[in-house]
Amino acid sequence: MAAATTPIRVEVWSDVVCPWCYIGKRRFERALKELDGEFEIDLSYRPYQLDPTASLGKAEPVFSAYAKKFGGEDQAHKIIERVTSAAAEDGIEFRLDRALRCNTLLAHRLIWFAEQADSLVSQEATKERLLHAYFIDGLNIGDPEVLAECAAEVGFDRDQVLSFLDSDRGRAEVMEQISQAAEMGVTAVPTYVVEGRWAIPGAHDTETFVRVLRQLNDQLASDQRNGEQQTSGDA
Repeated sequence: MAAATTPIRVEVWSDVVCPWCYIGKRRFERALKELDGEFEIDLSYRPYQLDPTASLGKAEPVFSAYAKKFGGEDQAHKIIERVTSAAAEDGIEFRLDRALRCNTLLAHRLIWFAEQADSLVSQEATKERLLHAYFIDGLNIGDPEVLAECAAEVGFDRDQVLSFLDSDRGRAEVMEQISQAAEMGVTAVPTYVVEGRWAIPGAHDTETFVRVLRQLNDQLASDQRNGEQQTSGDA
């Protein structure tokens, strides 16, 4: 199987309060481990807000938020049980009994910050810490102080993060990426967009991710070969 000559760009649109985004992250990570050495993946995280209308600076128990959104306490219990069970199968111990639902704009700005050229901390490490903070630690990831503490744990300078979050830096860029998701037709997360051309929606099992990525790698390698032949023929 030929590999694409350049890393395959995969952008993951997701939210840090989305349970399937955390589950999908684990499954995709296992897929990348299985594919190690076959071809390169250039992975980045993009913002999506499940509830962009959530008030900044406020948080509420996730059970209450689910009950409001999905039609009552019985439905909230069922959803929490289902996602908690699914997460456990992938080695994640959800504690949604203490999770706090909040506006995620600041968290997405921090993930954007981690992608900048001068950042010493990866997006992946930042994303993982925030997911863990929400789903397991019960922290309010809409609070700048909490975000700064989480950021410091993975290698950021705490005061630098507070200064960044207190500014408008990255806000326009994050909002533009959220708009880009809508333009591409992303209506649910996680959604994995490959080379800006193909979308893989959902937290698929690891085997599906492996199979689809191999297929797309073959397609890209074929496209590159055809492009090289076309260039050679035009010379």
